[in-house]
Amino acid sequence: MSFTELPGTRAPVRVWTDPYGIEPEAARQLRNIGALPWVQGVAVMPDVHYGKGATVGSVIAMRQAVSPAAVGVDIGCGMSAVRTSLTAADLPDDLAPLRGAIEATIPVGFAAHDEPVDPRRIRGLEQGGWVDFWQRFDTLDARVAKLETRARRQVGTLGGGNHFIEVCLESGGPDDGRVWLMLHSGSRNIGKELAERHMAVARRLPHNAALPDRDLAVFLAGTPEMDAYRRDLWWAQEYARRNRAVLLALLCGVVREHLPQVAFDEPISVHHNYVAEETYGGEQVLVTRKGAIRAGKGDLGIIPGSMGTGSYIVRGKGNPDAYCSASHGAGRRMSRGQARRTFSIADLAAQTAGVECRKDAGVVDEIPGAYKDITQVLAQQADLVEVVAHLRQVVCVKG
Repeated sequence: MSFTELPGTRAPVRVWTDPYGIEPEAARQLRNIGALPWVQGVAVMPDVHYGKGATVGSVIAMRQAVSPAAVGVDIGCGMSAVRTSLTAADLPDDLAPLRGAIEATIPVGFAAHDEPVDPRRIRGLEQGGWVDFWQRFDTLDARVAKLETRARRQVGTLGGGNHFIEVCLESGGPDDGRVWLMLHSGSRNIGKELAERHMAVARRLPHNAALPDRDLAVFLAGTPEMDAYRRDLWWAQEYARRNRAVLLALLCGVVREHLPQVAFDEPISVHHNYVAEETYGGEQVLVTRKGAIRAGKGDLGIIPGSMGTGSYIVRGKGNPDAYCSASHGAGRRMSRGQARRTFSIADLAAQTAGVECRKDAGVVDEIPGAYKDITQVLAQQADLVEVVAHLRQVVCVKG
């Protein structure tokens, strides 16, 4: 489908889903965003749903301003995936030991490594400029200085919520049965701390006093507050990218121990909570993607479904109406609390049949039924991306 436009907003709000199907709270947020004087336009992805200040699944282009809430608290959160040389026939019948080895190697939830991982000792990450990266920690907001030790120990950790690690099989096409590795993680606690501190600063600035929602508070170009936010933002985005690189390297190491014949292609890595400087309509703008990936012409991207519905590798079509973007996943259709009230452990087991994963009360809120239909989400953005590969998971590790 192509977009429809949300009526009654100052800036154009282009919607790649049925506008009448958007939850009322999310529609209100979109109208609030479209009313901001700094906004050039908004692109609303098919997986849109309510978020803090700004909806998840929205792409916002601003002139000389940026709203931290339009980035989200998990700065730099995103996906990584790599195709392997393995096929389904190479995998053991019992995948529980492989899942157990992944969980033993990579901390999940609130856990961290006992000692920081030294990426310079990991194959492929030796020349990653890690010393210079950590030296820049001293330039961050002074209030997070005490978090450096934790931040170092959380590099190469998964986190909780909707973060995951998966072993997948390509479905259909000439590479049917090819094994892929995929993961979803971000900037961990340090990104959250930086985001929340800057959001609090923005809410107190005088020019944000009359906003319809103070959570949409912005920083303005040329101010010390904007400079401080962008400095911390860029660092957190890089932290998230490096975290995923270490995670993927650790995951590849586990697979290599179990299946020594494996080889890996070049990985794909994409942010879906971040800011970028881009030009549209001859005007340079700050584009925030909160629950959206860049889908420039030829860009490879990752759009995951849920624990039992598979994921997609896509190629962007570079649609400028959407600010060269696409959805970041299926998107929730119900809150975590509603999911826990609606579904049982038996429902979870049924909906994840054939997947080696947790099937307990702790992950019922991540049940596939709590998410939108990923095939419909893909169909609604056919003018934004084309499908390169459809993957179905056979192992899923959750936080």
